[in-house]
Amino acid sequence: MSKPKFKRILLKLSGEALMGSLNYGLDAKIIDDISQEIKHVHGLGVEVAIVIGGGNIFRGIAASANGMDRATADYMGMLATVINALALQDALEKKDIFTRVMSAIEMKELAEPYIRRRAVRHLEKKRIIIFAAGTGNPYFTTDTAASLRAMEIHADVILKGTKVDGVYDKDPVKHKNAKKYEELTYIDVLKNELKVMDATAITLCMDNKLPIIVFNLKTKGNIERIVKGEKVGTIVK
Repeated sequence: MSKPKFKRILLKLSGEALMGSLNYGLDAKIIDDISQEIKHVHGLGVEVAIVIGGGNIFRGIAASANGMDRATADYMGMLATVINALALQDALEKKDIFTRVMSAIEMKELAEPYIRRRAVRHLEKKRIIIFAAGTGNPYFTTDTAASLRAMEIHADVILKGTKVDGVYDKDPVKHKNAKKYEELTYIDVLKNELKVMDATAITLCMDNKLPIIVFNLKTKGNIERIVKGEKVGTIVK
């Protein structure tokens, strides 16, 4: 078994990744598949933290566009991420993996409050952490939360799971001639407005030289391949 290239990773999952083929909500089969992938990686001795989105339940920006107050809509979106975090925690613990949900908004009956030193200690004890409720602030995406938490826990890399196998110059679903990038700089992403993460998240990673690997979450074994150093998806560095 090859030695893992990364000691500590932050996995960014969108809420939509948990929907599977459904139009809304959670697909139990998809959650089970993702948790199995995470278990394999964790079994290699890699410390795993996860930031999860809530777009499968509620998307703050969409509600705001329809007239709802943006801050209120974003707080509702944060609550959706907690639902997803609890679902993923349940799936992981059924596979005998010790897991902690840490929420940026205090809700003691459901999750631990986010405390950076405690989070690092959980990782050192080989527990998987799921960060919920984004940054705890409106107007910031879960992409920004992923960048921020990755920096705080000193992760080696952010792995962003998507529906496609990397970053393209245009939508590969709509355009057959879309070109895939194997490697990008942060400036390339910002200048060309590529849909990797939002500008705040990219800038945070650039300032702290934290690489981002964008890959297809649906392809079985991809997370393990990346952790072992194989070239998968697109790397932004």
